[in-house]
Amino acid sequence: MKKRFQLTNLDCANCAAKMETAIRKLDGVQSATVSFLTQKMTVEADEARFDEIMAEAVRICKKIEPDCVVHL
Repeated sequence: MKKRFQLTNLDCANCAAKMETAIRKLDGVQSATVSFLTQKMTVEADEARFDEIMAEAVRICKKIEPDCVVHL
């Protein structure tokens, strides 16, 4: 399953790169991109565990950029 999510308050391109790298390492994730310019995150992951994976992705984003909001 592949989905795109809107981000708000992503203030740093370096933080976007860190988020992308960390999300890609999650078990079940085939691909992930976080774009600072478009303020969008695209995640392709196992459909059966997608909600669990996205919950962890949101935690990663909050840890790296506390003001960032992922609109699920």
